[in-house]
Amino acid sequence: MNNLPELLSPAGTPACALAAFDAGADAVYAGLSKFNARERGENFTAQTLTTVVDYAHSLDKKVYLTLNTLLKEEELPELLTMLETVAKINPDGVLVQDLGVLHVIKNYFPQLVLHGSTQMGFHNSAGLKIAEKLGLQRVVLERQITMEELAAIRKKTPLELEVFIHGALCCSLSGSCLFSSYLGGWSGNRGKCKQPCRRRYYTRDGNGFFFSPQDLCAIELIPQLKKIGVQSLKIEGRLRQADYVTNTVQAYRMVLDSPENELDERLSEARNLLSRTCGRRWSHGFYTPQSAKELIKSDAIGAAGMRVGNIKEVREKGFYFVTSKRLFIGDRLRVQPLTGDDGTALTLTKMFIDDQSVHRASANQLVFVCCDKPVPPKAVVYKIGEAFGDYSKRLAALPARRTQVNFAVTLDASGISVAATNCVMDKMHFPLTLQPAEKRPVTPLDLQETFARSDSKIFSAGSDCTFEVHGSWFIPKGELNQVRREFWNAVTAKIVPEAVIPAHNHAAALEKFRNDYLLMVKAPVPQDEYLRETVAMKPNGAEPADRRAIRANNIFEINKFTQEAILPEFCPENRLSAVAKAIAGACAQGIRRFRVTSLYALELLADYSDIFIIASAPLPVSNSLAAKELKNFAVQRITAHIELSAKDISDLAAKSPLEVEAFRLGRPALLVSRAAIPVEGAFNDARGNKFELRREKASGLSRIFPVEVISIPRIHGVYDFYDLRNAHWKNSETGTFNFDTGWM
Repeated sequence: MNNLPELLSPAGTPACALAAFDAGADAVYAGLSKFNARERGENFTAQTLTTVVDYAHSLDKKVYLTLNTLLKEEELPELLTMLETVAKINPDGVLVQDLGVLHVIKNYFPQLVLHGSTQMGFHNSAGLKIAEKLGLQRVVLERQITMEELAAIRKKTPLELEVFIHGALCCSLSGSCLFSSYLGGWSGNRGKCKQPCRRRYYTRDGNGFFFSPQDLCAIELIPQLKKIGVQSLKIEGRLRQADYVTNTVQAYRMVLDSPENELDERLSEARNLLSRTCGRRWSHGFYTPQSAKELIKSDAIGAAGMRVGNIKEVREKGFYFVTSKRLFIGDRLRVQPLTGDDGTALTLTKMFIDDQSVHRASANQLVFVCCDKPVPPKAVVYKIGEAFGDYSKRLAALPARRTQVNFAVTLDASGISVAATNCVMDKMHFPLTLQPAEKRPVTPLDLQETFARSDSKIFSAGSDCTFEVHGSWFIPKGELNQVRREFWNAVTAKIVPEAVIPAHNHAAALEKFRNDYLLMVKAPVPQDEYLRETVAMKPNGAEPADRRAIRANNIFEINKFTQEAILPEFCPENRLSAVAKAIAGACAQGIRRFRVTSLYALELLADYSDIFIIASAPLPVSNSLAAKELKNFAVQRITAHIELSAKDISDLAAKSPLEVEAFRLGRPALLVSRAAIPVEGAFNDARGNKFELRREKASGLSRIFPVEVISIPRIHGVYDFYDLRNAHWKNSETGTFNFDTGWM
């Protein structure tokens, strides 16, 4: 029996999916054009995804769909339409971030298998207990947990665990980064991240790429991950092309399959393959404490790729540069500004040396590259990919999905009977002259393997077919195949695809959702009473402006004035008991209000029945169905996700079954990281945006805060939350974040 973990490859395009399967991937993950965390990529259409799912299943491999962004209230109807399509495609799993998306799938499309995206931020065993209760079968763990933490978590959960093993790393804890959104509404929680962490930043003492981590390469850690018992090993890279997929999958397949006595040799070969993938410098990411300390090299530009030269001169139709590596027509390049901002990407279709058109260039040659896109005069040229084969013919040749017919096959002394079970068709009987089997009798598995081979271009065997054998009989293979052919010919001749009853009634699911959604009861809000404010304070901060306000403090900083305890957004496995003890201490002190900032904390509060729970930032709640899901965990109030606009918050409040609160004033953390950030204090970007980095000794976390304080108007019927832990009432620099414009 093969106990190896699944090797999971990115598939940003159908061609990448084929390349992944060719190279040895057990599964791929892909997205449709909306609601996935790589919306900038090419992605799949419903038709191409259907075709690739069927192709994968013919190889006994899997396809997972990424539906892992946050949705606002007005997008829920569109989600339902998309899920109807997804349910018909029937991928092997759906990755989600938004609790509202999870709620819809769980309640209206239960045939779909749920996986928790890394964007959900699960990072300890308490969180995985919540994941179980949510109905997740698999969880993609937070990328910033260590190998030691992973091993401890594995022992405490029955869930399937998936971890990243290769590719680009985010500097921030998954799902909690607001950096890109803050700088223009391009939200990472919506698949539109502009990667501001890769840019150059400036301090009084100098400048550098302070938040740009090296790439993850865990090829040497594969034996350790196998021993821990992780179910799936995930390669990052849905924005990459088929050459990257081929090389990375082949490399990890080689090491995964290697016997122990050949491991060193295979590792060497694998590294050679990976060296062709044109990424950043390799690291072990956050898996080891030492790697986390060395993860960021602030003097290295954040661009991915192999550096192949610097621009010497820009002309109207291209640019000159001296090559430092070999180049070929078909290679892909990026011209990267020195600021680290987005560069210009192009495929090398035409280049000249000494005014002669060439197909290749060697190192140290002056090359003119034809390019009709604008490029900065002082920039670095990176090779980001190699020419790869054309998959278009193979993709076009993949068969269209056939309608699945379920049937029951019975073999007895009189012959073979076949009855269709999901369409109207007369039962067929094939009389046979049977002889008792002397050696190898026909088994139900023989019948299954035979009848599964459909000769029809329209119909195939469904997943709910049954096969029975009464007695012990011998049937020549030719005779059994003749029965199979006659059956499938009859199916093709006598029924049409529209007559086949679908396995699931999607129309009924949609109607049920519409009725349930219309009948949802929103939380009552006092119309004439004062809506009490909550103010998060420093331990010894000044009194709230309104003495009726509820005073909140971090759980480890509570004092005699504290009325509400704020739980940490990140709690390593070895700190769970400390947080649980602090909760018990707070309750003993009379505190009955708890602010939950990550899903794991709901498990720590599960045994307390007389408390008031608020789901608050950075735990994102952006639609009423996410609130409805949280209601199952005794949550009574939610903070509207901080990226929402005024309209989005009002839409949420109009439908939410829980009380809604708005983040009215404060400086939220734009990025939170366990990495050793090589800067502290004030810094700014090239556009003059000002920030501050604070390092917390107790947790080891670094946080980026904007200097500008977010301050938004009061919203009718919505409670207020003021965060004075990093701000004060009177601030000279204020802004409204996405309140006026919304997120992209």
